[in-house]
Amino acid sequence: MTLRLGPGEWVRFGRGSATVPVDLRLGDEAVSRVAGEIRATDDHWQLSNLSSTHGYLVENPEGAGEYVRVPPRRVGTPIPFEFSRVVLPSRRGAPVCLQVYAPDHVYLDPQAVGASGESRTLMAYNLDQTATYFLVLVALCEPWLRDASPAAVPTTPQVVERLRGHPGCTKLTARAVTSHIDYLAEEKLRIGTPAPDRADRRHGKREAVVALALKFGIVSEEHLTLLPPRTDPGGRAGRA
Repeated sequence: MTLRLGPGEWVRFGRGSATVPVDLRLGDEAVSRVAGEIRATDDHWQLSNLSSTHGYLVENPEGAGEYVRVPPRRVGTPIPFEFSRVVLPSRRGAPVCLQVYAPDHVYLDPQAVGASGESRTLMAYNLDQTATYFLVLVALCEPWLRDASPAAVPTTPQVVERLRGHPGCTKLTARAVTSHIDYLAEEKLRIGTPAPDRADRRHGKREAVVALALKFGIVSEEHLTLLPPRTDPGGRAGRA
């Protein structure tokens, strides 16, 4: 289930019940009926822990083990990570997790740093080149960057396979790749969604992401070094 929030909007999550409604239901006995609240702001999000007994963790899956601990009854904790995993304790073998993509982070144009507030220029497309979503974007653009002639945009399974050799993508799934593409299209590159009557809506979104990234030079040949080495059909590694 995916929920989209605009600045100032919020959702509550928890175990819920017929008389205690929540926006996102988590079916675990250790989760409170109303466990927490996620609120979006202009360029980050806040987590409120409404439990009176359990602390929550907010992890940065793409970092070096960074996390924020939110104690019970803590309201409005600002979360700095662009992509986060909210971890709730559970009575089962694995904890209960939520994935949260932050609102678009704001960066200054590198050439404008030090300028006065009135003359500062913001980056049109704020992409973190160390993030997994950027690796997904590079993998989508790779066929075009390696061959000047038109090429087919890789499918989601092909992207998963292409990134499998990357140390940070060993557990990358097709569902995660789809989420990254949605995030790129709707938040980072802001291309909107293909027309509802389009025969292949998902393929149309991938095409649009690649077209914009190449048109404005968001991804270039130098970024191909971020990908793991390619292998030929015989299994031998090739140059990245």
